[in-house]
Parts: sequence; C-alpha cells; structure tokens
Amino acid sequence: MRAFVTGGRGGIGRAIAEAYDGEVVQLDLPEFDVVSVDAWRSLDGEFDAAFLNAGIGIGFPDVGELPDGEIDRIVGANLLGVVYGARECARRLMPNGGSIVATASLAGLVGMPYDPMYTATKHAVVGFVRGAAPGLAAHGIRINALCPGFTDTPIVEDELRGMLPVPLMEPAFVAGAALQALNDAETGRAWIAQPGRIEPYTFRGVPGPRE
Repeated sequence: MRAFVTGGRGGIGRAIAEAYDGEVVQLDLPEFDVVSVDAWRSLDGEFDAAFLNAGIGIGFPDVGELPDGEIDRIVGANLLGVVYGARECARRLMPNGGSIVATASLAGLVGMPYDPMYTATKHAVVGFVRGAAPGLAAHGIRINALCPGFTDTPIVEDELRGMLPVPLMEPAFVAGAALQALNDAETGRAWIAQPGRIEPYTFRGVPGPRE
C-alpha cells in the first residue's frame, strides 16, 4: 500500500506518515507546493491512499484588514491544494481506485471568529468533499474529510491556546482519526476528531418547504 501526505512534515502530516502501515511519500514545502499545478504533474507513480493535509491559518479576525496576498495564500494552501490533489488522483495517481482524506477542521463545520478566512476555506473543503464524492466514485475513489478540533501544532498560536475551552489533542490521536476516515467504506463524509471522540458528523440536511 502506497500513500502520499501533503504537509507531510507538519504536526498532523508527520503523525499520519508515522501511523500509516505502508510506503509513504511526504510532500511539503519548499520542494512541493500544493498550489503548483506543475508540482502535482511531477508526482510520480501510483498510489492507494492520499492525505491532502497541507494547510495554514492567517489570523485577521477583522475582514476589513485582510490583505489581498493573504487571501490568495490561504485559499491556495487550504482549498486549491485539495482540489488539485483530488483531480490528479482521479486523472492518473489512482488508476486502480483508492481512498482520499482531506484535512478540513472543526472550523469547517462551525464558525471560528479568530480567523474567518480559515473558517471559509475549511467549510469549502467539506463542501468540496461532499460534492466531489459521487464523481470520484466513478473512478473507484472514496473521499472523506477530517475535521479535527484544536490540535497541538504550530497553527494554534500562543495567544489562542490560553483561551481554549478544551485541551489540545495530540497529533497522533488525530492521525488515528485520519486512518479511520481513510478506511471508511462510505464516501463524502466528514469525520470529527475531538478529545476522546472520533465519529462521522451527521448532517441534518436541507430544510424542505412548508405547506
């Protein structure tokens, strides 16, 4: 079994690579930029699993202060890296089918006022996974989202750590949740990882019209 992990040297990415029972290709900056189409096209070989894990936060709780460059940077890293990775898996990296886990966040299911662009991009990842699942299934590929809460990685800044209502999770615990999502027989789901809790999120659906 062969897998690749984007953001593979970071806290969660490294933990996933260590937990995966098989060959792992760890992809990370500066050698591999998930926003680069050329980087994706240069990735060699076939894979059974993909962890689209690269991501960043930028802060800026006041959207009036958002710099153009930071908007482009976070949309690229958090969303386009997932889109390009899933597309390349469907085109040539998973010719025999496989399973993809895209790292979203609990902020992809609820709002996080500290970083509204992080919230927006992680909501987009969850939406992409749910929308892309049927099309990828035609290629024999399953895709699910991982939605961890606050984890002990550098993305959680020091000033935020003192305000958290729950303890930080260890990256190894979140990596275990990623493997559960990878092995999910279903597709298009969002897996929650919170302290002591790993389970698929239950979407209540769209409210219908009233009589």
